[in-house]
Amino acid sequence: MLHLVLGGARSGKSSFSEQWIQAQRGKEQQLPIYVATAQALDEEMQQRIIHHQQQRIAFEWELIECPLHLTDLLVELDNKQLALSDEPRFVLVDCLTLWLSNHLMVALEQSQDDNPITDYLINKIKELIDILTEHSATIMLVANEVGLGVVPLGKPSRLFVDHAGWLNQQLAKVAEQVTLVTAGIPLTLKSSKNAKVNYSG
Repeated sequence: MLHLVLGGARSGKSSFSEQWIQAQRGKEQQLPIYVATAQALDEEMQQRIIHHQQQRIAFEWELIECPLHLTDLLVELDNKQLALSDEPRFVLVDCLTLWLSNHLMVALEQSQDDNPITDYLINKIKELIDILTEHSATIMLVANEVGLGVVPLGKPSRLFVDHAGWLNQQLAKVAEQVTLVTAGIPLTLKSSKNAKVNYSG
């Protein structure tokens, strides 16, 4: 099952996602996997990472840091689960917008032309979607809704906003459940009937 959680900065989307997974998993199941995509490239991002680490203290997780090679990691987790015949794991990916931003930086290092950058990002998004649609785990995907503000200045920023919007659209198409979190309040956009939610904000 795929559950996409969208929201703006400090909307409460990460807290909601963490609590959602803890509400779904049984007490006897293995620890859920927390895939963190952030990179501490500056002091501000370092503080954001620390904030998220403090939020996660309330629950136990198996933490994996994966800023770029997310598709490879998901394949590895799926193969390991199938080989061991384990119950499906719960996986939280936080967040896909940073994963996309990390890949944009890689693409910009390789070329300044729009076409190669666009081709690179489209391929990465397609690889991810293909893996997600075949995966056996319950995967929660956190992403930023970045299309509600003004169109940013500068080519890198516009490329980022465009591809983040396209990524979210494709994820929403394949996800069984989509939730938008605003001001700490979750709003169901697409529903899976058997999911239980107990969110304390």
